[in-house]
Order: sequence, then structure tokens, then C-alpha cells
Amino acid sequence: MNNISIVILAAGKGSRMKSNKAKVLHNISGKPMLYHIVKESLKVSDDVSIVVAHQKDAVEQEIKKYFPDINFIEQDDVNFPGTGGAMRNITAKNSHVLVLNGDMPLITAESLQGFLDARADIVLSIFDLEDPSGYGRVKIENGEVSYIVEQKDANGYEIAITQVNAGIYSFKKEVLDTYIPRLENNNAQSEYYLTDIIKMAKEDGLVIKPLLVDEEHFKGVNSKLDLASAEIIMQERIKNKWMTEGVSMNLPHTIYIEEGVQFFGECLVENNCRITGESLIKNSIIKSSSVIEDSVVIDSDVGPLAHLRPASHIEGTHIGNFVEVKKSTLKGVKAGHLSYIGDSEVDEGTNIGAGVITCNYDGIKKHKTKIGKNVFVGSDSQLVAPVEIEDDVMIAAGTTVTSGKVPSGSLAISRTKIRFIEGFFQKFFGKK
Repeated sequence: MNNISIVILAAGKGSRMKSNKAKVLHNISGKPMLYHIVKESLKVSDDVSIVVAHQKDAVEQEIKKYFPDINFIEQDDVNFPGTGGAMRNITAKNSHVLVLNGDMPLITAESLQGFLDARADIVLSIFDLEDPSGYGRVKIENGEVSYIVEQKDANGYEIAITQVNAGIYSFKKEVLDTYIPRLENNNAQSEYYLTDIIKMAKEDGLVIKPLLVDEEHFKGVNSKLDLASAEIIMQERIKNKWMTEGVSMNLPHTIYIEEGVQFFGECLVENNCRITGESLIKNSIIKSSSVIEDSVVIDSDVGPLAHLRPASHIEGTHIGNFVEVKKSTLKGVKAGHLSYIGDSEVDEGTNIGAGVITCNYDGIKKHKTKIGKNVFVGSDSQLVAPVEIEDDVMIAAGTTVTSGKVPSGSLAISRTKIRFIEGFFQKFFGKK
């Protein structure tokens, strides 16, 4: 690992998100934005800490689902608010400390390489923007940072500067040890700012180098609009990765694939599909406008317009249009259209006809349906769980199965005898 510690500042409220949820917990491609930053940080450092304050318990609980050993540090945001206050209790074990923001989910390990390669007391990230409005300007002279000036304090010359502070810093550990205790909060917000270190360090003759970074990777998310923009970029990365690894996609810009999804073998995803959670797709076709949630699909085709709800396992199976499967295992099955299969096990050679429903919920509990091999379930049948249908059974169309077990080799049929009442139409509508 590199000789650098990483501190992620995730203590802010994010009021511009206009949400009761902590900003760093808003999802991008199925994971909290903070998750993406931690994941990439751990690729370059063995010492990663997260500073929390606002909704700290919720943030810790969510992130520990994915990174149970990550280190959290609570900021005293009452007595020491601001970015400088967040760094007061940091004990880094490496010689350099990289400070990241918890609202920059598009950071990658590769985009952090410049901070690892730089040789300076402080490295300050900068954007070079055509329109720098709203940003603090960075004055650079002879390849070093001279000072930072906020837009409201800038003169006419400084307003024209296009190099702006991107908000990411790398410090030698001893620089933080020296200057963090010296920070003051004599400003309009009464906060302690990391940027004040730049001025003090410059006055003491330290080397402060600018590092030009691209806006895509270091884009901050401060609003729902920013969140949507970041999602578009993340989705493009995810889909480009899988297409590079051999997955075929029709109109990929219409497809949504979450970060935890895995593909293996020869796969095709058609337009307008949504694949979420920890789904696994292997040697399969996902046809247009289908939704797959936290499910496994192996050697199968799904859709169009099908829905696999969480905990479904589909193998060697055809799932047709308007079929919904929930928490079920289907192996070697055909379910062509218009069916609901929930809390079920269905074995090979079985055909599920149109309009078949496994009635798994009695209003209080969910119950299981077990269907054996080579079973033919006729159209518009209802299987009222708990029920077991043994191998080599035929269920006649329109049958409601309520018995606990249908024996092997049998035909199950429950139909009332049809009756014809002559003249009923005319009588009902009053016609002669």
C-alpha cells in the first residue's frame, strides 16, 4: 500500500439536498455515495478514516454493512465546526494525509494517483474552469500555490483567475500536526477552515503545489440535480466496464445496472432493462423492459416485460412477458406469459401456463409451493399454498388446487359443469 492515510469528511448536513437523509447516504447506482469513495480509497491506502457528525449512527450503520472494519471519528461540530475542526482528532499512521470529501462519489483510485506522486508539503487540487463563478480562486506563481481568495473577497484581477479550489488536499502529517492547533474561527461562519492552513504554511515558507484534476472525477454532489448528473456518469462507467468485458447491450443509455451486479459468460441486455442489487447474470438474455432485483439468472432468457423480484434463482429457464417471479427457484422451466410465481420451487421439464398464480399469501403468512418435474400447469390455474405437486402431474386449465399434495401421475381438475340458461340475455337487458 502507498504511504498515505485517507480521511473522508462526511459530517455535513447537506441542506441543499432538501432531505431528511444524510447527504452521504443518498444512493448512486444502488450504493450510498460514501460507499463509492471508501471503496476506491481502500485501493490506495490501508488507513482510511471517516469523520462523522450529522446522523452519525445512521452513516456508520450503513457503511459498516459493506466495510465492517472501517474507522469512524466523531467530529465535535459544536465546539469545532468546519473542515479544520473535522481534522482535530485525526491520528494518521502514514507520513502523508489525503483529505477527501464525502460528497464526491465519482472519485477513482486512478484519479487519486496524482496526490500519491506529488512531492510537496501540501498538495492542493484545482480545477481550471471556463466559468469559475462561485469558487475560491487559486493564485499560482512559479508552479506553486501563492494563496486562495474567496470570490466575495477577490479584486478585479483575481476575479479573472480561472484556477479554482477543488477542495481536495494532501498534507505531510507534520504539517497537520503543526497547523491544526493554530486554526482560528474568526470568520462569518465561526468555523475552522482547512484552507487557512495554506496561508500560514505559505508564510512559513512551505512548498504548496497545485494539482490539476478533472471535474468529472472530483464533482461534488450538493443537490438532487447534482445527484442525477453523477448517476449518469456512474452508469456510463458501469455499463462501459461490462461491455468491455463482453456483455452485449442494446441502446445502453436506456439500461440501468447497479454497482453490485455481476455478469459472466455470453450475456445480452436489451433496451430499457433495470438490473439491481447483487444480481448475477450468466450466459443469459435479458429482454427489453425487464426488471431484475437481487436475483440469479443462469443459462436462461427473461422477458420482455418480466419482473424477477429479490431472491429468485432462474436456471435453464424461459421466463416470458408479464411473468413475475418472487423468492423462487426455477430450474429447467417454461413460464411463457402472464403468471405470478412466488415462494416456490419448480423443477425441470415443468410448464407454467398463462394466468397461473401461486397463491402464497393468506393475509397473515407467506406459504410455499413446490412443483416437481415434468408438471403441466394449465392456463388460469391457482395453486393455493402450502401445496406440493409431485412429478409427472397435469393440472387442468382453470383448476384451483387447494389440497396439500397432488400425487405423481395424476390429473388435477376442479371445474363446475357448464350450464346454459336460455333467454337470459334478453331477460337481463330487457330486450325482446
